[in-house]
Amino acid sequence: MSDAVLTGRESELEMLAGLVRELTLGNGGSLLLEGEPGIGKSSLVRAALADAADLGLQVSWGSGDELGQSLPLVPFLDALRVRSHPDRGTRRDAIVRLLDGAGADDRGTDVPAVLAEQLLALIAEECAIRPLVLVIDDLQWADAASVRLWGRLARSARQMSLVLVGMMRPTPPRDDLLTLRRMVAADAVRASLDGLSDDAVAGLVESLAGGEPDDSLLRLADAAGGNPLYLTELVDAAKRSSMITVTDGAAELAPGPVPGSLSAVIAERLGVVSETTRDVLRAAAVLGVDFTVSDLATITGRRVPQLLGPFDEALAAGVLTESGDGMGFRHPLIRRALYEEIPAPERGTRHLEAGRALAAAGASAPRVARQLLQAVGPPEDGNVPGPVQPVDDWMLTWLGGTADALVSLAPGVAVELLGKAVAGGPAELAGEPARSGWLESRLADALYRVGNRKQAELVATQTLNETTDPDLRMDLHWTLTQCRMLAGQAVESLVSLDQALAEPGLPVRHRARLMVLAARTYLVFGETETAYRVATDALTAAKEARDTWATSWALHVLTMSPSVHGQPTDALPLFDQALALTQADPALSDLRLLLQVNKGIVLSTLDRHEQAFATLRPAMRLADQAGTAMRRAQAHSALGQALFTIGKWDDALAEIGTLPADLKEPAMACCELALAATAYFHRGDTGTARERLASATAFARRIGHRVIPEYAMARSIDREAAGEPGEALSVLVDAITRGDGLGETEDLVDDAVRLATAAGDTGTARSFSDRAAAGAESRIPHRRASALYCQGLVDSDPARLLEAADGYDDAGRPLMRAKALEAAAQALGQAGEADESRAALERAVGVYTSLGATADVTRLRAAPDRALRDLAQDL
Repeated sequence: MSDAVLTGRESELEMLAGLVRELTLGNGGSLLLEGEPGIGKSSLVRAALADAADLGLQVSWGSGDELGQSLPLVPFLDALRVRSHPDRGTRRDAIVRLLDGAGADDRGTDVPAVLAEQLLALIAEECAIRPLVLVIDDLQWADAASVRLWGRLARSARQMSLVLVGMMRPTPPRDDLLTLRRMVAADAVRASLDGLSDDAVAGLVESLAGGEPDDSLLRLADAAGGNPLYLTELVDAAKRSSMITVTDGAAELAPGPVPGSLSAVIAERLGVVSETTRDVLRAAAVLGVDFTVSDLATITGRRVPQLLGPFDEALAAGVLTESGDGMGFRHPLIRRALYEEIPAPERGTRHLEAGRALAAAGASAPRVARQLLQAVGPPEDGNVPGPVQPVDDWMLTWLGGTADALVSLAPGVAVELLGKAVAGGPAELAGEPARSGWLESRLADALYRVGNRKQAELVATQTLNETTDPDLRMDLHWTLTQCRMLAGQAVESLVSLDQALAEPGLPVRHRARLMVLAARTYLVFGETETAYRVATDALTAAKEARDTWATSWALHVLTMSPSVHGQPTDALPLFDQALALTQADPALSDLRLLLQVNKGIVLSTLDRHEQAFATLRPAMRLADQAGTAMRRAQAHSALGQALFTIGKWDDALAEIGTLPADLKEPAMACCELALAATAYFHRGDTGTARERLASATAFARRIGHRVIPEYAMARSIDREAAGEPGEALSVLVDAITRGDGLGETEDLVDDAVRLATAAGDTGTARSFSDRAAAGAESRIPHRRASALYCQGLVDSDPARLLEAADGYDDAGRPLMRAKALEAAAQALGQAGEADESRAALERAVGVYTSLGATADVTRLRAAPDRALRDLAQDL
């Protein structure tokens, strides 16, 4: 590469070189580089990375593409050359299988999210092998998933052997790119390339012309406005026209016409290539800025050797350049100039023919869809210069065969193509209700996946009224249920499912699946008893139909009931049955991950903490590698709850804060925020605690009457901290009363008895103490401890309270151990046992201190009980 193009960019080049030097030392970093087209962003980065391989670094380069903006993660897939090395069993192989439709069978799988997680894991693996420079050019054309992934990598690059570079134009403004700028401000260096200074322009012109420019040549250069690409093209055009002469080191411009714009300069450059080469280049322009030689051969009908001559000519003319495993236009503006040479009415036809040729050659659904999008809709610039191609019978057939894979991988693309197919397919489609219904069902699913739930519900409902096909009806009910579940419309969803189940002649397989959907709906909205009953019936039907999907999901629902009703041990065999089924079916990998997470939670509930972590940590790693954002959130949340239980609050807060709350199911977000609030209340940070509690309240409003024990506990602590112990008790009594069973609210009973005893509400204290006593013979350590604690509070029995403290210690629950010791110290003090009281209180303060619960220590030192207060102040 000529050093001339870097004239005036010395400081920017040094900044990039500094990032590269740091990477050789194992230190990562990120750079977001902005500038107008032709300003030199790509040239600058390529120059800075010229010696990267010699330094032991690997460089991967991908670009956003005007034609591929709706296809997920293409810049990263291209940069990491995923399809180039898909050895069986490797990460790349897993990604290729997802791209080829492996995730389409499991309707619960968010394939783009799984792809993003797999790419993150692949990048981490690559960095572990050898430091990586990952460049994503033209972010302004990248899809939203790629922009989000770039932002996530920017936040973690410092912890990896990764230098991440992003380049984009400042316009057009996109909300996600504006958000990206704000989000990465603390994690990435932001730089903007402006036009070259007058001195730099003069230096670049001198390098390009071969001599010191005269005034006429500098005036010509002024037209470029400091843009290096425009400036280079202007000088080259003048040289090709023999308008520049160099004498004794001075370059002079002869009078004559010069192109008046960058587009005109590029057109003039293209004028030097032959018509045969120009025709090949126009075909290449249909494929995009970058393209493979095999794709170009496919759409032109030429053999690869026949393209070598045109390639050589285009390379020599500076029109094409090598790009990764294929070829690319030297600049997007060159590709646009060639594309615009194609008559406007002909462009749609060209894209349609390209799509058909690629499909016939076995190209993947996204590669074909990329062309069809341009055929049936507006070109990439948003203007419609001529008629688009109608949706013909071939396209309908192609969509019918690829819709599942397309909906799962690129739902936005599916919405565009299926929407036009349903609205504007050939007239004969009206006479094929099965074909029409299938496309409409796929459209409804795609609309749901892109978040347009209202339109998805409308399409699904309308199609349900028109089709009698049982498979289609099952599919449509799935979409309707998901839409209504997220909208909080449990009643509407259940009415629709009941009507579907009442239809005569319903196949047993569909009955099983519909009942699973109903059971899941009841479960989400807190109707646990009904969910259990419906899931039991669903399991019977699923086994009769030999439907692994329905059997596994029915078992999943059934695992919830024993825990809610205080018998979590009974859930473990159900988990093992469901996990065995999902292990044999790759399409159920998402459910398998969910089951592992929930089993870990149950083990934690049983105080089998080592087993819980042995289950949860691998599940979390699997979720980070191959799960959706939702499953990642669930895995980190479960681990966070388990860590909170055993008193590792800092680690717990880190886990539950791994992903933002808006990526989480409302009940989970409410639970996590409430746990955080509880920790901050105990640590004396009341302001932060109430902020978290307010956020939890917003999520609580979205989950109906379902009880979230952690939320009730945080609200109770808030009222107690505000000097309203009566309100604190009322919050717990209400939650316990509304809960479905002992298992759901058992962790609230201890504090309810404590508050009732302190308030002199003997009736409430004894009532809940009797409730806790049901666990006295339990094999679960914390239940035995709870029975002792509650009875000890009611009877003011220090021996029982000390025994409870030991029981909580055995259960691995330090917060409750500290409370039991505190209560024992008070009871001992009232009994005149000062030394024993002091010993118990000293142990309580030690546990509170280990948790960082400074508010509890402060509370003890200001306790109303004078003896207790005096003892605490001495510690």
